[in-house]
Amino acid sequence: MMETFDIHTRLPGALRDRAGAWRFVADFAAYWQQPLQPGDGWSVAEVEAAERRLGLVLPAALREAYLLLGRRTDLTGNHDTLLRPDELHVVDGALVYRVENQGAASWGVLLADLEDDDPGTVMRPDLADKSQERWEAWESSLMVACIDMIMSETVLYEMIMSETVLYEAGFTDFLEGGADEVGLVGQFRELPGLGREVRWFAGADVLIRELDGFCLNVRARTEEALDQLRDSVSGDWLEG
Repeated sequence: MMETFDIHTRLPGALRDRAGAWRFVADFAAYWQQPLQPGDGWSVAEVEAAERRLGLVLPAALREAYLLLGRRTDLTGNHDTLLRPDELHVVDGALVYRVENQGAASWGVLLADLEDDDPGTVMRPDLADKSQERWEAWESSLMVACIDMIMSETVLYEMIMSETVLYEAGFTDFLEGGADEVGLVGQFRELPGLGREVRWFAGADVLIRELDGFCLNVRARTEEALDQLRDSVSGDWLEG
């Protein structure tokens, strides 16, 4: 693992361009999980086979994600799932690339936007009344969506077996309540400009996701860092 990684100084640069974003992703993976390795991504042939099957060309940002880390399920499929290239499909005018873990939602890119290198993304909830389902604007770009994805899958991390590596579980916990409600704000710096319906906070060896203002998912690099967080933020921690 990397010895240091200041996410507060690195994230703004990652949100400016794709080159900076992929450097951020590689260093984030090395610090919070395991370094990216050859073979962690799908091959060019596998991605191109998916394009031929679908009769379309993937946006550059999505293609780069698949080639760099598409097989790293600890970063792409621990909770929700980045689809394999052979699972990509089209639904009502959008290319679906990611699904919620219980099928409650799908994320995609409108076919009309596929020519953009880094298009915005859309989300479609799975509703009992299918006639009411619509694609809704989601993240401003695929790159933002990818960064949010790897961070979200990291805070929700459990022990999993990838195709090649067994990763050890990290130190994680869950607390009901928003960041303001539990007194998190002021103790940890908020990360700017990332994630729809999500706020991010980070401290020394701690990464915190607030989902829609009602719950916190936490990942720490050490047991001591997680214990310190629990001591400083009162509440009924799930694992505490």
